[in-house]
Amino acid sequence: MEYQKKRVAVLRKEHFNAAHRLHNPEWNAEDNARIFGKCNNPNFHGHNYDLIVRLSGEVDPKTGYVFDMKILSDLIKENVLDRFDHKNLNLDVEEFKELNPSAENIAIVIYDILREKISHDYDLKITLFETERNYVEYPI
Repeated sequence: MEYQKKRVAVLRKEHFNAAHRLHNPEWNAEDNARIFGKCNNPNFHGHNYDLIVRLSGEVDPKTGYVFDMKILSDLIKENVLDRFDHKNLNLDVEEFKELNPSAENIAIVIYDILREKISHDYDLKITLFETERNYVEYPI
């Protein structure tokens, strides 16, 4: 019997806590407060982020895997969680020194970090929950 190639998505969910402040240094205090509200707190604020990393690709007929989930877990831990968890994103994470750490930008940064580590044979999508009801996906 000939094996037919099938594409499947595998997803890994992780969690991290981080503080940030949404602020545009080109705007005055009033504009920052009006646009970002509580998220512009000069003393920062925190979120309990849920991260879902989705890889899709062909199932390997030898292993039955799309991607080894232990390897994916290790990649996320080493490249994302160790860098972002219990950090102040504005102050502690190099990518956000000049980039506003909105959920959208955090998802893009995570995507770019992991995209360098994962073969382009796999489609990669990042879903980031900033709150239980607010989340972003990249790419769309």
